[in-house]
Amino acid sequence: MSYKRLFTSEAVSEGHPDKVADQISDAILDNFLTQDDNAHVAVETMVTTGQVIVAGEVTSESYVDVQKVVRDTIRRIGYTKPEYGFEASSCGVLTAIHEQSPDIRQGVKRSADYLQGAGDQGILFGYACNETKSCMPATLYLANLYVKTLAEIRREGKVMTYLRPDAKSQVTLEFDEDGKPFKVDTIVISTQHDEFGSDEYMLGTIIEDIGNHVVQRVSEKLCAAGESRLLDLYDIERGHFRMFVNPTGKFVIGGPAGDTGLTGRKIICDTYGGYGAHGGGAFSGKDPSKVDRSAAYAARYIAKNLVANKLCSSVLIQLSYAIGISAPVSVSVKAEGIDPNFARSNEEIADFILRRFDLSPYGIECMLHLRKPIYEPTAAYGHFGRQPYVTERSDKYEELMFFPWEQVMTIDELTKI
Repeated sequence: MSYKRLFTSEAVSEGHPDKVADQISDAILDNFLTQDDNAHVAVETMVTTGQVIVAGEVTSESYVDVQKVVRDTIRRIGYTKPEYGFEASSCGVLTAIHEQSPDIRQGVKRSADYLQGAGDQGILFGYACNETKSCMPATLYLANLYVKTLAEIRREGKVMTYLRPDAKSQVTLEFDEDGKPFKVDTIVISTQHDEFGSDEYMLGTIIEDIGNHVVQRVSEKLCAAGESRLLDLYDIERGHFRMFVNPTGKFVIGGPAGDTGLTGRKIICDTYGGYGAHGGGAFSGKDPSKVDRSAAYAARYIAKNLVANKLCSSVLIQLSYAIGISAPVSVSVKAEGIDPNFARSNEEIADFILRRFDLSPYGIECMLHLRKPIYEPTAAYGHFGRQPYVTERSDKYEELMFFPWEQVMTIDELTKI
C-alpha cells in the first residue's frame, strides 16, 4: 500500500479575533515609535464581544491616545456594523498600561548603544526554502493568498457583498518522493457572512462564489506573480482535490463576538505555517529591543538571502539570547542542498553568519532599521514572505521601508565579510 506525503498550513484573515488583537497591539507600538524612537513597548490586547482590553508595559516620553488607536484599527479592519457584535465606535476600551520593570530595563539600557542587552532570554528561528519565489513554504503561501483575496473582494464591495471580516483557510499539499510539492490535496475556506436566506441557500451561494471569484482570482494572482509551479499543483491530470467551504454550514457569528481574541496566539500563521521550528515567542506589540521579534526577523533575513542566492535549497537558523547580554548565546544552522563552493557543513554556515552579521540587539535594529513605525502591516497575513515596499508615513520620515527583512542582497553583498 502506498501512502500520500501530505503537509498542511493554515492562515487567518485580518478580521480573525486573534489578528484583531495583534493589529491593535502593533498599531499602539507604531504610534509610540512615531513620537519616540527609543520607546520600549510590550502591549497585549484581548478582544471579545463589545470589549477591548489593552495591557502591558511602556517606557516612553510620548503620549498615545490608546482608545483612538484601538477604534481606528477596528474600523480599518471592517468591524463597523452593530450587528457584528463588535463595532469600532461602540465597543468598550479598557487600558491597563504601566512602566517597564526597572530590573529588565537595566539589562537593556547601557552606557553605549552597541552594548544594549537583549530584552529577554529566548530562542528564535528563521526559515527559508525554494518552494516559492518568496522563499516561503507553498502551503502557507497559498493559504495566505486565499484569505487575502477574500479580504480584497470584501473591501471592493462589488461581488460577494455578504462577506464579513472574519475568515480562515487551510491548504494541504501532496509531496513527491523528493519532497517537492506535487499537487493540491485539500483546501478549506471558512468565511464569515451576513444572514441572507436559508442555511442551504447561503451555503450554496457561498460555495459557488468561492469557485467563481476567489479561486479564479487566486489563479490570476499566481500567474501574475510568476508562480506557475504553484498553478501546476491544481492540474486535474494530477488528480482532483477536495474543497470544503464553511464546513459547519453557516458562519454568521464570528470575529470577537464569536471567539475571544488574544495577542500572540497565531504564531504559526505569523511565521512558516508549521515548517522549520518556532521558539514560542510572539511578535506583535513588542518593540525591537525584544529579540523575540527582532532576532526572528534577522534570522529570516539571513535564511532568505542564503536560499534566494542559491547557496542552499532550504535552511533553518536558530539564534538564542540571554537577558541583558548583547551577543547571541548560540547560532545553529540546519541546511539542505548546500552549494559546495560556499560551505561544506552546517557549522561552516553558522561560522559565516557570525562573521558576516552583527546579531546583537542594537546591531539588528541598525541593520534592518527597526526603530521605526513599520509594524501594523505585519500583524495580518504573516510577517514573512511579504513584498518589501517604501512609503511616506509622516512628516518625521522622508520614507519608511516596510518588511526590510524580506530584501534580497546580491551574492557579492551577502558573502562580503
